[in-house]
Amino acid sequence: MMFRLLLALTSMLGLSSCATVPKDQRGHLAAKVMRPDRSPLGDAMSDHMYFSREASHGGNGVGGGGCGCN
Repeated sequence: MMFRLLLALTSMLGLSSCATVPKDQRGHLAAKVMRPDRSPLGDAMSDHMYFSREASHGGNGVGGGGCGCN
């Protein structure tokens, strides 16, 4: 029992995805391009183009076929 617990804790620590980032690369990770919300207008335009091509409206995670029969 104790061996299994020790094995589980050791594997959790060994498989964690932590990494040390060198100081000279931290500026690249903090750049505006790396942010997911870097361009709200661009995201809105991409959504508009996508849903215009798909002949549907909305639909971010909502079901519907685009035919108006939600």
